[in-house]
Amino acid sequence: MPPMDSTSTAFPGWRERLAGLGRAVLDLVLPPRCLACGELVDAQGRLCAECWGDIGFLYGRQCRVCGIPLPDVSAEAPICGRCLDEPPAFDRARSALRYDGVARRLVLRFKHGDRIDGAATFARWMAKAGSELVASADLVIPVPLHRWRLVQRSYNQSALLASAIGEDAQKPVLVDGLVKLRATASQQRLDAAERRRNVRAKDFALGPKARQVVPDRRVLLIDDVLTTGSTASACARCLLSSGARAVDLLTLARVVRDPEAPISI
Repeated sequence: MPPMDSTSTAFPGWRERLAGLGRAVLDLVLPPRCLACGELVDAQGRLCAECWGDIGFLYGRQCRVCGIPLPDVSAEAPICGRCLDEPPAFDRARSALRYDGVARRLVLRFKHGDRIDGAATFARWMAKAGSELVASADLVIPVPLHRWRLVQRSYNQSALLASAIGEDAQKPVLVDGLVKLRATASQQRLDAAERRRNVRAKDFALGPKARQVVPDRRVLLIDDVLTTGSTASACARCLLSSGARAVDLLTLARVVRDPEAPISI
């Protein structure tokens, strides 16, 4: 345990009280607002009652590979048809929210609207949804942005989530563990086949430090949304080809479609 300084000894808990005072001043200057709709709430990083009631948390029986809800599957074989037909590059994927309605607004405000004050809240939801993945991870790495996209946005939302998850779980985080080499087109308006062609494993590379620590480690890959899984699979293949023992994927939200639909992830 590190030695306490004289101020800590004389005034135990002063840091906590100072942090509380700072939050109170911030709330006075910038009243806390709902992360989804902007209505006033009682504390930073929260949802109003209406948005909380409408958010779609993912729970219950899921495909043990990709995490898609499977309401009618037997406990003995909880794997969706898509993963049986074409297993993804990652071992397991889990998500906290269904990507629609309130959850979609949350993600878009977080991703494009500078609402980064929700990162700690989102990280807690994700850690709960993917508790097994977090517990078994040796290393946490976010899906990267290309440097020009990072300049435009000024932050990588996946890196914020990875840092918060790693700090809470006391897991090492490599924010620059993966580097995106090519500025690909936005995936937002592309279909599954176009997404796979748009993003490939060769578009990513390990950062200098990651080359030393990724081999023989189980990596937890962090992203904001899982749609078809093209980007996550490309990142996973890059990590696996560089010596990672396994790669799991944890996202804030995911698009939920028919789990038997023939869409490769």
